[in-house]
Amino acid sequence: MAHTMTTHDRAGMVRIPRGTFAMGSDRHYPEEAPAHEVTVDAFWIDACPVTNAQFRAFVAATRYVTSAEKPADPKRYPGALPTLLAPSSVVFCKTPGPVDLRDPYAWWAYVAGADWRHPRGPDSSIDGLDDHPVVHVAYEDARAYARWAGAELPSEAEWEYAARGGLDGADYCWGDELAPGGAAMANVWQGRFPFENLVEDGHEWTSPVGAFPANGYGLHDMAGNVWEWTTDFYQDHRAIAGACCGLTNPRGGTRDASYDRRMPSIKIARRVMKGGSYLCAENYCRRYRPAARMAQTVDTSTCHLGFRCIVRDLRR
Repeated sequence: MAHTMTTHDRAGMVRIPRGTFAMGSDRHYPEEAPAHEVTVDAFWIDACPVTNAQFRAFVAATRYVTSAEKPADPKRYPGALPTLLAPSSVVFCKTPGPVDLRDPYAWWAYVAGADWRHPRGPDSSIDGLDDHPVVHVAYEDARAYARWAGAELPSEAEWEYAARGGLDGADYCWGDELAPGGAAMANVWQGRFPFENLVEDGHEWTSPVGAFPANGYGLHDMAGNVWEWTTDFYQDHRAIAGACCGLTNPRGGTRDASYDRRMPSIKIARRVMKGGSYLCAENYCRRYRPAARMAQTVDTSTCHLGFRCIVRDLRR
């Protein structure tokens, strides 16, 4: 039976002590800079992402229906084709050969009938995948689960601090080498994305949670497997990194500031997602690192995005 968390029950969670660390990075993608000092109070966090079995228990208890399982409201998407308003979600489609990596539409498809029960499309299922992370959950879906579980979603700072596992400043959750001694440390893409996956780590899509080594705090899948939602509205690090004496428990920007300036007519908030996924590759998206971050519109669910929960420790 899937476990149900409450604020008095920490099974499956790890306590992260209060601490200070260098958030972000000056060595990788520009949106990660500048590195800046941040302090976070103590909290408990799931050792692994929420699984299909756990999410199924939530749905059985509440009869919750995810965003991907409901038709989109045409008022929110004026001018959209009716076919795009059907219950759908975003699915990765491997390309037959090399493509322009500046065009993500070359490998992403909006697939009717794709949802958490049907991760690759209407003809797929999660049979045999109880211990895989749940995917195709929009932000509100993840938050609804967390509330039911007596928990919350982490802030970006909390998530990154936990992902570092005590290795402040290291590139990866386990150190500074992607595959130390040739060992696969996370479920990521090997080969040339998006057409050649060598599957050297044994997993082409999601992997069972905990299939790879834990970090120094005992947390699994903080790199690769699936991206994870945080509560922070997306903002440029430079907007918050100038505090002279560091920051304590930062919570991101504002809803209005999170809108994508490249699409001024679309007013959909974006939150920060962290951790990278099984689709991150050396030739395209080296975001399987604690400092890595991306903006994700809150209404969007995909085949490579999940979440984990936290409970803040009031004792600090």
